[in-house]
Amino acid sequence: MTSYTRIAGLADIPVGKMLRVDHAPEPILLVNVDAHIYALCDTCPHEDASLASGALQGKFVKCPLHGSRFDVRDGTVQEEPAEHGLTVFDVRIEGNDILLGPPRS
Repeated sequence: MTSYTRIAGLADIPVGKMLRVDHAPEPILLVNVDAHIYALCDTCPHEDASLASGALQGKFVKCPLHGSRFDVRDGTVQEEPAEHGLTVFDVRIEGNDILLGPPRS
């Protein structure tokens, strides 16, 4: 059985916004796109910048350092210089709670 952990509340992240959550072993970026919550690794694989400091452009998050862009739905790189995508996690919503699950494979 897969375990899910409460990581935030729905009220913490309005539509069109991002939220960094410190969660061991790595910080998590929560993104609310069109009332759908996505959870990704918050650290850009290119230069270790926090993506929460970047810009959300529709379904894409842009790194504040060198402009790498990632699709929040699946973590894929859309624009270099990053060469590797982001880890994406399963998310469940129970009531007003956002629950973080395991990384997607």
